Amino acid sequence: MKIAYYPGCTVKTTAKNFEISTLAVARELGIEMIEIPNWTCCGTVFSLSTDDVMHHIAPIRNLIRVQEMGYDRVVTICSMCFNTLKRANVLVKEDREKLNTINLFMNEEEDYRAEVTVYHLLEILKNDIGFDEVAKHVKKPLKGLKVVPYYGCLLVRPKGIGIDDVENPLIMHDLLKALGADVIDDPFKIECCGAYHTVDNKNLVAERTYKIISSTKSRGGDVLVLSCPLCDYNLDFRQKETLALHPEFQQMPVMYFTQLMALAFGLGEEYLGFEYHYVDPRPILKEKNLL
Repeated sequence: MKIAYYPGCTVKTTAKNFEISTLAVARELGIEMIEIPNWTCCGTVFSLSTDDVMHHIAPIRNLIRVQEMGYDRVVTICSMCFNTLKRANVLVKEDREKLNTINLFMNEEEDYRAEVTVYHLLEILKNDIGFDEVAKHVKKPLKGLKVVPYYGCLLVRPKGIGIDDVENPLIMHDLLKALGADVIDDPFKIECCGAYHTVDNKNLVAERTYKIISSTKSRGGDVLVLSCPLCDYNLDFRQKETLALHPEFQQMPVMYFTQLMALAFGLGEEYLGFEYHYVDPRPILKEKNLL
């Protein structure tokens, strides 16, 4: 199976462990993710102003790159990239006047025909591969590892864009169960991590981290699992500030779902990227005899 792949900025910098593990498990499952040539930033946030066409140019330009490749499907792994690309795509599919305006503005690009569909990797795993097939590739079941899925905002919102139920998403739960993990549900799974407040208000983000991680800890979780590099940064690296504000705070490792897939598939540590973590997951993984 071949599919165009939009990586986005963060997985090439601070979230390399996400991409490394993703490409490794994709190969294991027979998915060839072909990186889009000359891609640019997705624009990072979908514009909420109805007349703000300018801020949709970045995502649509990337979808033109997919169109030029001859593909009609593109997959991404970053929740924010997924949300931005898909919402811009749906906008121009439903509003041909805006599509025409964007095409006229990008007069040196070929016209976007709005025939590309944007997917998140979790959707491909569920609908194209199937979690039963994923389970067949498990060589080291994650038995005894208590994992807590965290979806955040942009993977499931708004309705019609998100990949699962807005209030009670379970797609990551089902995937982790296929890997043999003990999955724990948490009411904070769709709460915001603080997002870009991490730039100018670290303490606000640290307080969000305190609530989310503490809730996970109180339910017996070993690892928080997610799909968003910004959520990962806030919930992993901001634990330093959280501990300074709350000395009683108990730290917890945060991992991408693809890292746990790579671990369960029996792939080597070179595909896990533990060096990119603030809270090292290796101690708990060794305790569970998974490393």
